[in-house]
Amino acid sequence: MIGIQQFTFNPWAENTYVLYDRTGECVIIDPGCHLGEEENRLVNFIREKKLTPVLLLNTHCHIDHVLGNKFVHDMYGLSPRFHRLEESVLQAMVPYAASMSMPYNPSPPADLFLEEGKPVRFGESTLDSFFTPGHSPGSLSFFSAKDRFLIGGDVLFQGSIGRTDLPGGDFNTLIESIKTQLFPLGDDVKVYPGHGPATTIGVERQTNPFL
Repeated sequence: MIGIQQFTFNPWAENTYVLYDRTGECVIIDPGCHLGEEENRLVNFIREKKLTPVLLLNTHCHIDHVLGNKFVHDMYGLSPRFHRLEESVLQAMVPYAASMSMPYNPSPPADLFLEEGKPVRFGESTLDSFFTPGHSPGSLSFFSAKDRFLIGGDVLFQGSIGRTDLPGGDFNTLIESIKTQLFPLGDDVKVYPGHGPATTIGVERQTNPFL
């Protein structure tokens, strides 16, 4: 069984996730830690649980999801992994942060690009990766078939969907991603989004005004 710890970091109230199993290996997804206090919260949890970080994953590379990439790299020796279509998005975050007067330690580059459909493994656990563009051109969602949950980034939210007015975004593509990639996973699947509270595919299928 995979344990899930959620943190909410940075001015955008972004959700960072640590996934771990009984082996003690863990995966850090979308580290948005920005301040020293936020970095300490992440490290203290990992230390208290006696976890060993083995992977750093990004669902996509907008700035609120990569602010802590450099910190995690320096702390645990992990380089980020994401879809290759997010490489240009990550590179664009340096001038974007400057334009926003946002302090940003640039993320290291990926040491490996993730491919849709190719499983991600840590400890005794497996996550399937689904290509879910629309909010960002190379967005990936990570699914545990065994534990019935999805780490969805900024694709699907409680009562909403990811914005599509940023470079590389497209409304029709996002809706197609949700309906063809996420809905078939099953109504019981719990969705942990990049912002806001968790929901389920069933609830969003029935009540989300965008869908």
